[in-house]
Amino acid sequence: NLTPPSEAVLTHIYSSIVTSYLRDRFDDNVVQVGPKLTAATLRLYNSLLQTLPPTPSKFHYVFNLRDLGRIFEGVCRAVPDEYDGQPGKIVRLWRNECTRVLFDRLIAEVDQVLVQQEFSTIVGEMFSEHSESVMAEPLLFGDFESAASRIAEDTEDPMIYKDLKSFDNIRRIFDEVLELYNVDNKPMTLVLFEMAIEHLCRIYRVIRVPLGHCLLVGVGGSGKQSLTRLASFACGYKIFEIVLSRGYGEKDFKEDLKSLYKMLSEGPVVFLFTDAHVVEEGFLELINNMLTTGMVPALLENDEKDAVCNAVRQECKAEGIIDTKDNLWAFYINKCRRNLHIVLAMSPSGETLRIRCRNFPGMVSGCVIDWFFPWPADALRSVANYFLQDEPLPDSQREGIVEHMVKVHQGVIHASEEYYIELRRHNYVTPKNFLDYISNYRGGMKENKRKVEDSIKRLGGGLTKLNEAERSVDAMSKELAAKKIIVDGKTRDCQAMIEDIDAKQKVAAESQEAAELKKQELEESNEIIKVEKAKADEQLLEALPALEAAAEALDNLDKSDITEIKAFASPPPAVMAVCMCVCCLRPTGTEDESAGWKGAKAMMGQGNFLQALKLYDKDAISEKMIRKVKVYFRDPEFNMDNMKKISKAGAGLFQWVIAIVKYHEVAKNVEPLKIKVRELEKQKASAEAELAGIMKTLEDLEAQLSELNTKFNAANDELTALRDEALLMEKRLTAASKLIAGLSSEKVRWSKDIATLESQTVQLVGDCLLGASFLSYLGVFTAKYRRELITQWEPDLHEREVPLSQDFGVEKLLTTDVEVQKWSGEGLPGDDHSIQNGILTTNCSRFPLCIDPQQQAVKWIKRKEAANSLTVRTFSDNDFMKHLELAIQFGNPYLFENVDEELDPMIDPVLEKNTTVENGQQMIVLGDKKVDWDSNFRLYMTTKLANPHYTPEVMGKTMIINYSVTISGLADQLLNVVVGHERSDIEEKFAEIVSQMSENAQTLAALEDTLLKTLASSTGNILDNEELIATLEEAKTKSVDINAQIENAAFTKEEIQAARKQYSPVAKRGSILFFSLSGLSTIMKMYETSLASFLTVFLKSLGDAKKDGILDNRLRNMIEESTRQVYDYACTGLFERHKLMFSLQMTMMIDEGDNDLNRDQLDFFLKGDTAISDDNSSKKPHDWLSDSGWKDLNKLETLDEAFEGIVKSVVEDAELWNEWYELETPETAPFPAGYDQRLSPFHNLLLTRCLRPDRVYNAVKLYIIAHPKLGEKYVQPPVLNFERIYNQSTCMTPMVFILSPGADPASDIQVLGEEKGFTGNLFKTVSLGQGQGPLALQMLETGANRGHWVLLQNCHLLISWLRELEKTLETMHKVNENFRLWMTTDPTERFPLGILQRSLKVVTEPPDGLKLNMRSTFAKIDQSVLEECDHPAYRPLIYVLTFFHGVVQERRKYGKVGWNVAYDFNESDFKVS
Repeated sequence: NLTPPSEAVLTHIYSSIVTSYLRDRFDDNVVQVGPKLTAATLRLYNSLLQTLPPTPSKFHYVFNLRDLGRIFEGVCRAVPDEYDGQPGKIVRLWRNECTRVLFDRLIAEVDQVLVQQEFSTIVGEMFSEHSESVMAEPLLFGDFESAASRIAEDTEDPMIYKDLKSFDNIRRIFDEVLELYNVDNKPMTLVLFEMAIEHLCRIYRVIRVPLGHCLLVGVGGSGKQSLTRLASFACGYKIFEIVLSRGYGEKDFKEDLKSLYKMLSEGPVVFLFTDAHVVEEGFLELINNMLTTGMVPALLENDEKDAVCNAVRQECKAEGIIDTKDNLWAFYINKCRRNLHIVLAMSPSGETLRIRCRNFPGMVSGCVIDWFFPWPADALRSVANYFLQDEPLPDSQREGIVEHMVKVHQGVIHASEEYYIELRRHNYVTPKNFLDYISNYRGGMKENKRKVEDSIKRLGGGLTKLNEAERSVDAMSKELAAKKIIVDGKTRDCQAMIEDIDAKQKVAAESQEAAELKKQELEESNEIIKVEKAKADEQLLEALPALEAAAEALDNLDKSDITEIKAFASPPPAVMAVCMCVCCLRPTGTEDESAGWKGAKAMMGQGNFLQALKLYDKDAISEKMIRKVKVYFRDPEFNMDNMKKISKAGAGLFQWVIAIVKYHEVAKNVEPLKIKVRELEKQKASAEAELAGIMKTLEDLEAQLSELNTKFNAANDELTALRDEALLMEKRLTAASKLIAGLSSEKVRWSKDIATLESQTVQLVGDCLLGASFLSYLGVFTAKYRRELITQWEPDLHEREVPLSQDFGVEKLLTTDVEVQKWSGEGLPGDDHSIQNGILTTNCSRFPLCIDPQQQAVKWIKRKEAANSLTVRTFSDNDFMKHLELAIQFGNPYLFENVDEELDPMIDPVLEKNTTVENGQQMIVLGDKKVDWDSNFRLYMTTKLANPHYTPEVMGKTMIINYSVTISGLADQLLNVVVGHERSDIEEKFAEIVSQMSENAQTLAALEDTLLKTLASSTGNILDNEELIATLEEAKTKSVDINAQIENAAFTKEEIQAARKQYSPVAKRGSILFFSLSGLSTIMKMYETSLASFLTVFLKSLGDAKKDGILDNRLRNMIEESTRQVYDYACTGLFERHKLMFSLQMTMMIDEGDNDLNRDQLDFFLKGDTAISDDNSSKKPHDWLSDSGWKDLNKLETLDEAFEGIVKSVVEDAELWNEWYELETPETAPFPAGYDQRLSPFHNLLLTRCLRPDRVYNAVKLYIIAHPKLGEKYVQPPVLNFERIYNQSTCMTPMVFILSPGADPASDIQVLGEEKGFTGNLFKTVSLGQGQGPLALQMLETGANRGHWVLLQNCHLLISWLRELEKTLETMHKVNENFRLWMTTDPTERFPLGILQRSLKVVTEPPDGLKLNMRSTFAKIDQSVLEECDHPAYRPLIYVLTFFHGVVQERRKYGKVGWNVAYDFNESDFKVS
């Protein structure tokens, strides 16, 4: 051990350092201050050593010579440019360094005041001429005045360490630095309030000096890491952090440290290390080495050391150092030490930091400590003003809002302290809560304004459409009236037109009839003409062959043939004759037969002669012509044969003449017929003319009729269209009127809703403020604290004139009835506390961590998210990170079950939502992997721990939600159980109605949305949209039906509720019993009981209760039976010393449930008079009274009228009271002075507590025995009976035997196994210890499959393996019904909660009291034992031995007075005897 240096030595050392530094640089005025600084420093240092010694809570109050060195190192940073000739500035610099090194670590205000006074005294005495300037505030030193320009423009910075005077100057500088930081790094939003600036200057000051390391101590969210990053950036240093990954260990940490030292060889680096990085405590051993020596031993291999040595060889030579290997390595280490600045960011919560600082002293001695206190009010105001500056809040209310936020934050801190004092539950309020508060407020305002505006717009759109429809109906009504007038006029016109058409149709019909007759006549005439004409034509046909032959002959002739004839100067007679015959027939009409041959030649000379012959009009031949021709035929030579011989042309002409003559002969006979035909045709023509006239008349009539019909059709079509239009209008008008009438209630409601929403827009300012308070702070609290805090905050808003809804409720603001009904359908209990938990779970900005000892949150979350691909894992699963990454990528929900008090640091980025944006896609870094972040991802965490103690960091990163069931909430749930057991028909109907009401409520909301959306999306005139009207009418009809169903269901529900309410006393008692049972876990963790285990006992008790036709009797039986069975169940698993405590707890809670308990009196009974001062109490009047008893008696007199005058009575009636006091069992005797008549049984307990506290134990027993609702049974716990334990067990329920000294239930279990047939291979037993876990697990799996009994002994020796057992039991579903798991263990706080909650716990301990002890022993002696010996003294001897066994065991409770040695005297001793 080194002898500490004397003060003279220290003075010489530090005076030499500071004086020599000042002498070389400053004038004499400054140099003269040097020795004084040393004296003042040592005086302050010695004062701190004496007045502020380290304590468990102030473990870091360790001041040593390093601190002195740091002070003078800071003083030596003074430069002449700033301090020369100004000794006051040097002293102020000295004060700053002392403050930074010594003062910043102080955690108590009284300590700070003490040091500040010492400072003032020293400065006043030693630097009186400068005291005012030295002690001026604020004290802010730094060399970063030009940091922004140095960073931005890379200009030269002199970096003069000086007083920067004011916060505004520094804020301006660091605002610029922060802006530059955010350009190239992940942006930080920092509000540099005064405290933040102070911490920023402190961190900057430490890391600016070589070997500067600091320990920042503060709760999560205080700004430790953010300020460190900003300070490092301002210094121009790089920052290094480790990144945790799955399975990160010391090997990985050392690899990261190698990377750090590589960076250190290049330049200064700040190593930021937080308590979240402490995966293994061994990491801090390495950090401790770095703080003390600058290097981690054996970090680098030889080849790596050679590489770094070679890298610094040139620098080493440049320094004039010989480049040996040792020198190079030392140079490298020194370089790294100068460049290394470690910043440890730790949390002060719990004992962890104290233990670490004790185990690794370098954390205190090697660091400058900066303690981060809770943000003061001005800091909270600055932060709130900064984040709310752009919010559209009323200017008149902005200040009130900010002040209310500050009050809420500080009020929750105070409430958390009370919460811990009253319930021993921890809640840490950190700056993250306040930031979350502001964020929730801003988000809530934005979201609720949007909802309100959307709702107003939606409702307004619906109202607008309805108003338009009403106007359209009015317009259509007028239009319909006008249409009807037009339709009536058109109808009259059409009627007149129809009459005209009928008249003309009559005339036309008559004309048509005449025409038909005339047509008939013509048809008959035509038939006659046709016959006569046929006859004539038949006769004429006889001449046709000759005519055709003539025509053919003519066709054979041409001009040359005629020319040949004409060429005859004197034609042959036959030719002449034929030519003359032709002339007589006059084919051309110009023939001159008198001219003879000449005339004939002239005829044939005409160009159209042959054509004229062909076209000759045979019917125009006269008889005269034929006579002339026949003259020539008299000549016998005049024939065809001769003619053919003479002339071809002549033969042709001759043939023609013969044909014409023959035709004429025929035609002459036909002429009369033809004349008759012509006459007939003439008559026919006349008739046709007459018919044509008739037809013309008919045609005119038909034209007129057609025109009339066309006009009629047009008029009729117009009339029909008008009628159809009028009918359609009338139909639409009826439908629209009906719809509008049907929607009239909606119109009124929507109008009111709009008015309400418009007023709500104003009230949102206060509503959202309370809603944000609830979301940010109240999740961890019980229902009572939540209610009280909100009740405190509402008046504050009214006082600050911040608008707030009169009937404000978080349920109204943050959820809807429809959503609550949906949650109820998913299994969330319907009490207010559970609904609030549902709101917190679904609306909180941080991921929820549910305190869920009754597993209600787990069940609800699983059902709620079942359709969304919920993934369920625990932190002990090896693959939880893989599944978490998938859930994040696909936006699926993820649930961590059975969370302990520590969270895996791997999920910190997820909890803090540390996302970045790359190429428009949100990403998150998990370990060494980047994962796409889906905004739909939702993380849930639940713990079975009833009262977990989470660190401030965990509470800042998660939303702790207390799902612990309340007494009233559990009573509601148990009512379902009781009614389901007693009246399953009612319960099923009730469940059906609740489900139906939930569905109807959702459907009704959907229908209203449909109505509004349909109205909003409609275009044009609503009355023209038949589909829209039909849809609206259908929706309205459904809505009316559903409303009717809801009203009916509500009525039915009320009736059922009335029937169910009759069973409320049983449910209420059950709830009280559960809470009295669950409260035992606060005494010992081994007493932990789950709601599921309790329900098993409760249901069994309902079944075992005596049946009775009278309901009141049945209820009383169920209450008594459930109370008895729960008491027996609890006592089976309690140590003797706790059984009476449990009975009293149960009694008090039953009384409280019946409003028969005075809470103040109970507190007095438990604690006495807790007042510190006893000024109101006189000195005790009698020696036999204890001081505390007299003090309590004075307090007791003020608690109730029944105790009035008790103090006076004790003083004046001393003899009576002393007589009672001296009794051996005063609790059984009446109180003197008539107080036995005035006091109730509980008052007797209070008075006994004051006067004879040693007899309170027995007095409590008597109180419980005399209690009307309990009795003697509840102070006589049941005897341990293995048969009963077996009957209570199941294949899924482990039996945990909690051992006491000398107890070993293994033999009893084996005996039971033999009785039940489980021996040999059917009964497996293993004593747990090192390496026995796999064997036990194998036995367990085999036993579960084959139905064996498995006994695991001494489980407390292998606690680590029990975690695996817990998980195995949770995953076991198909288990043989004969399987039983028996476990024995000593009481231990580390026993897995999951096993305890599902197990049947049994304590093997001798009962308390001789009577109970003997009962317990006799209970294990059956008839066979008593019959083993026939000797008459045998049975009395057994009784005596039992009595003796009980006596020797009872003596143990008296310690050394009972037995010098703590003998066991266990059951084995009794059996041997």
